[in-house]
Amino acid sequence: MSESFADLGVSRPVVDALAKRGYNEPFAVQRLAIADVLAGEDVLVQSPTGSGKTLAFGVPIVDLLKPDGPTPAALVLAPTRELAEQIVDETDAVARARGLRVAPVYGGVGIQAQARKAAKAQIVVATPGRLEDLMQRRDISLQRIQILVLDEADRMLDMGFKPPVDRIVSQMPSERQTLFFSATLEGAAGKLAKAYTHNAKRHVHAPKVDKDIEVQHRFVHLTHEAKVNALVEELNHTERGRTLVFVRTKRGADRLVKKLDRAKVRAVAMHGNKSQNQRRRALADFEDGRCDTLVATDVAARGIDVAEITHVINFDAPEDRDTYVHRTGRTGRAGASGVAASFVIPDQHRDMSKIASELGLQSEFAAGPGFEGASGSREATSGGGGSSRSNGRSRGGNGNGRSRNGRNGSNGGGSRSGGGGGNGRSSHTGSYRSSKSRNR
Repeated sequence: MSESFADLGVSRPVVDALAKRGYNEPFAVQRLAIADVLAGEDVLVQSPTGSGKTLAFGVPIVDLLKPDGPTPAALVLAPTRELAEQIVDETDAVARARGLRVAPVYGGVGIQAQARKAAKAQIVVATPGRLEDLMQRRDISLQRIQILVLDEADRMLDMGFKPPVDRIVSQMPSERQTLFFSATLEGAAGKLAKAYTHNAKRHVHAPKVDKDIEVQHRFVHLTHEAKVNALVEELNHTERGRTLVFVRTKRGADRLVKKLDRAKVRAVAMHGNKSQNQRRRALADFEDGRCDTLVATDVAARGIDVAEITHVINFDAPEDRDTYVHRTGRTGRAGASGVAASFVIPDQHRDMSKIASELGLQSEFAAGPGFEGASGSREATSGGGGSSRSNGRSRGGNGNGRSRNGRNGSNGGGSRSGGGGGNGRSSHTGSYRSSKSRNR
């Protein structure tokens, strides 16, 4: 018999509110964290995007706070407005079941109305910059905060938020409960966690195989010059739906959107240099289907939780294993299948090979179009791809540079249907798949 929310100590009103939203059984990260949070422990949680982290802290916070208690009593810090909005959406219905208010605090909207709502709310979900604005205006006090949550703490560090976070934390009581959620608990994130918590319970939730999900992990080996044409080929394929394309830099996102536009492929960019209205419009267009291709940086994508993303394309290689997991976890959700394609140029071969190996994707990496040899030269090529399937069979490409749909495949075989004569598809049934998720 599987563990329920009630088994973890969650109150009946909250259990009922969760059931109305379709959450009847806790996800793995929720099973790990909720009981410790309810027991008043500081908690460190390492878990990927899409694993259910929001309710892992939101549910117990709602049960710990009192409707007639101080306002605000709990503070959730998030790196982006988009993520803050999602946290509010996830927790609001549950909070209302116990008569609690949740208020968002982020830039891009009127500060006075926001301040009034925050002053009356038991739970405030904030980005560091706007929260400091309210503090400087004396619109909000953190002197009675009982619970602090740092969500996506590693990304807050990446975005340079450590100084404002330090200033914010210094204004809180030292006797508080601190919950720290991050993609990694090593390095700078680990030091920050140690500084903010006391005798914390540590939980690591690693991605596990979900037998109900099939995510095809594909690696396309090609030259830097061939990447744009390969992406166009991929995006022109008729079987894809919403597609999230990852790039490293803000300028790179804008440049890529322009190049796609010249190739008659409509895409929108989302990154930190865009205004709040531009980011919201891009996300709305993507979610509503007006534009099915969104080009984003890793930081901007942390606030994206859109259903039915069929393809994730790593146009620029992820920097490490955790980033790969975060990116590809955007597809294959809620029982759907998905495709995760990564472009690999020659000087990225070693790092990407290591990531693939750590995730049990060695065969997919070697079977990708353009790969040459297991131990000899591994240079990106412009034809002669191959394909692999979950049963271990493979087909070599014929090297004629034509894809199955008749387009020119001479640029590394970027389309799902193949490149260089191979179909470039890989159905992974090994040690890694994207975890099923219905909430953050």
